[in-house]
Amino acid sequence: MADTYGQVAHGGKPMTVMELIQSAETLKAAGQEAAVVALYNQFLAQNPDHPLLYALLFNLGVILTDTGDLAQARDVMERVVSLNPDFHSVYINLGRIHEGLGDNAQAVITWNALASRLDQLTGSAVRHKTMALNQAARVLEGAHQDEPAETALRISLELDPQQREAMQHFIALRQRQCAWPVVLPFENMTRDHLLSGISPLSVDAYTDDPIFQLAVSYTYNLRDVGMPGDRLTTHWAAMNAPKDKPIRIGYLSSDLREHAIGHLMYEVLGLHDRSKVEVFAYYCGIPSTDPIHAHYKATADHFIDITKMDDATAARRIADDGIQILIDVNGYTRDGRTKLLALRPAPVIVNWLGFPGSLASPYHNYIIADPWIIPEGDEIYYSEQVTRLPCYQPNNRLRVVADHTPTRAEAGLPEDAFVYCCFNGTHKITRFTFDRWLEILARVPKSVLWLLSGAETSHTRLKAYAQEKGIDPDRIIFADKMANAHHLARYPLADLFLDTTPYGAHTTCSDALWMGVPVLTLSGRTFASRVCGSLVKSAGLPDSLVCTRIEDYVDQAVALGRGHGDLKAWREHLLANRLTSTLFDTTKLVAHLETLYAGMWADCLDGKLPQPDLTNLNIYFEMGLHHDHEVTEVQAIADYTAFWREKLIRRHAWRPIPHDGRLWPRQD
Repeated sequence: MADTYGQVAHGGKPMTVMELIQSAETLKAAGQEAAVVALYNQFLAQNPDHPLLYALLFNLGVILTDTGDLAQARDVMERVVSLNPDFHSVYINLGRIHEGLGDNAQAVITWNALASRLDQLTGSAVRHKTMALNQAARVLEGAHQDEPAETALRISLELDPQQREAMQHFIALRQRQCAWPVVLPFENMTRDHLLSGISPLSVDAYTDDPIFQLAVSYTYNLRDVGMPGDRLTTHWAAMNAPKDKPIRIGYLSSDLREHAIGHLMYEVLGLHDRSKVEVFAYYCGIPSTDPIHAHYKATADHFIDITKMDDATAARRIADDGIQILIDVNGYTRDGRTKLLALRPAPVIVNWLGFPGSLASPYHNYIIADPWIIPEGDEIYYSEQVTRLPCYQPNNRLRVVADHTPTRAEAGLPEDAFVYCCFNGTHKITRFTFDRWLEILARVPKSVLWLLSGAETSHTRLKAYAQEKGIDPDRIIFADKMANAHHLARYPLADLFLDTTPYGAHTTCSDALWMGVPVLTLSGRTFASRVCGSLVKSAGLPDSLVCTRIEDYVDQAVALGRGHGDLKAWREHLLANRLTSTLFDTTKLVAHLETLYAGMWADCLDGKLPQPDLTNLNIYFEMGLHHDHEVTEVQAIADYTAFWREKLIRRHAWRPIPHDGRLWPRQD
């Protein structure tokens, strides 16, 4: 757009708006943001009545935001709103600026103001309205305002039901609130379509259906991660590494800080044998100055923060560092860098610890588990080649526990009751699990259930549901969240930890066992449902605490609550053996890891690197959507293979399915 309003010198002539924008882009590309701000300010000062003043101010506000001058950016964007209230994009940016300044309430008000202005049904209005609603929902969710966040997402999805990210967050919010059914159809949204948007992490807590979970991961990788935008990294310095040198391993994680994974892996990097491996840590998480983050910096041979690097730059850095084996400690979790991994920055890529299941990606070669989590024969539910440790989870034997152990009265617990506890997140509590807990409480009258606090809506729902089932809601007690050292110190107030299913206790289980609290778990068929059983077994507790039948889980919990079973002896065993049991022998675990890494690298050099098997996963996904997992619990189905074979036979009769090595093998 050419005009003659500009007075800024440009070859002796007034600068046009297009020339202003082009000059600004050139300066920005050269990293001269301050010069860009000065250029805009000069132009605007000389052209206070320019008809595009609001748009030029918006550009200036964006630059100020990029430079971190949020206060000035806010003032500029508010001026844009006053000049042109119908310029919709400014509300999105202004809301983000308010959020950056720590004023989340004003951010939500700003986005809601935009949503309320957009009543006309045009493509642009729908796009801006859904964007505003999604931004508001994101901030509300982060502030644990789950109910209004869910409402904003529902309205957004009614306008545009194809938004996969909004669908994922909508389901996750309902899980966190214990809002059953979780997958709730509404205007323009069928149950099957909403379920098709579920995230891999949410489906772990939704159903004990391993082939469907695998298919969900495959679909997520295909649709949400997608094809890499840059060229694949295939020129690896690693392939020229001398054979007599330690293997260069890289741990890629956003959680090497005050985080559940940060606590679990605390000792791992420092325990590696440097004659066997050279340790690189690639950090991709939020800025951190906590002691755990500092510990990782001190114990890695090389600690590289790639948070601000784009995927191509980070991938090139990893490849140039000569990483032979890259361990993905995120998977499909928050701040994971799956798109970076799609660039194949190392010859061997491993899935371990961060995500409880298969990633079903084309580039993860191995998954690390153990004999209980993935028993022999269950490899068909994983796209990666399964490798096993004696126990898959590392543990921090240096964890800090507060000196003061609170009394039951201080924790709001009755002194004379049998205390069942579960400190898993509320998103892991399904209706099926809660029904079982209520049956246990009904059969053990002098007992209470002690849960970790969550969203207030979940507290209200769980208590109301208990009352409907004839259980006094006062027997459901919520423990406030607190610093980890103090949280650990209160564990011994409980008599027995009751696990959830299908997504069981992981870090929370090892915390309970470390503090001497026995754990009762119900292992299903999926990775997430079997981790707790592995930990209980590895701690040396009896097999009777690792149930595989629903009725056994309930009966055992009741028996222990009535005084049948030697809980005292089990407590003493846990405390006496916690430094020597398999679960807490992190030194041995690291040595086993190094053996696995050596085998993986040998496979790579011998041309035997396993390639992921993704056959028919689109069909398993399609078929899994049609089952109502909240009406019929898959974990309760005795013959899982027959359950799936019946589905596949019907599908094959209508549209033939090529045979695979999973649940649809060739019948010879």
